[in-house]
Amino acid sequence: MNGKSAILAKIRASLKAPTDDDNRRSIVAARLAQAPKGIIPARGQLPPPERVALFRAMAEKYNATTEHIDGLAALPASVSAYLKSRNLPAAIRIGNDPRLATAPWTSEATLDIRHGASDGQDLAAVSHAFGAVAETGTLALLSGPDNPVTLNFLPEHHIVVVRAEEIAGDMETIWARLRAAQGGSMPRTVNFITGPSRSADIEQTLLLGAHGPRALHIVIAGNP
Repeated sequence: MNGKSAILAKIRASLKAPTDDDNRRSIVAARLAQAPKGIIPARGQLPPPERVALFRAMAEKYNATTEHIDGLAALPASVSAYLKSRNLPAAIRIGNDPRLATAPWTSEATLDIRHGASDGQDLAAVSHAFGAVAETGTLALLSGPDNPVTLNFLPEHHIVVVRAEEIAGDMETIWARLRAAQGGSMPRTVNFITGPSRSADIEQTLLLGAHGPRALHIVIAGNP
């Protein structure tokens, strides 16, 4: 018996837990397959257009900016306009998201597009969210090569695209959708982002960009 097994055996003995691991695994599997549902607030349970409107209002309440475009065909022009409005260089960092790849980036000839994870030297990054929560104005982003987690935290400006139909009323819906999409498994990290990074630790003065991007711009694509 190795050290790990010995420690676990002592824990089981102290808890008087049965040693039948197969039975314990089946209990866990049943629990995961039939995840209990808690009370879901009525705040986000709205018709799709009103749900999107609530999401935008809540995101802007927490210092994010929002924009609506008809589809990903308009994304390159939207990104270029954002960079110009903030007097930023025409350069972005993106991952390998297949949805972002469908956007006609070549239509913006002056836009320099860099791929892969950020090394901290990028001023602006573009990600695609898995979904969003209307009741809190929160984005849900999954880690992976499609959207590297470094893009969420290292660039000063984070532009996040989310489809209007993927804006849910509540966080419970996002988790249920994620379980279904991943077949029960989970990505290494799931980041829930509400507004740009902020802190008021020093003299209760709000500082944006304390631990991540100081600006979050959300582009809502399509109609719900």
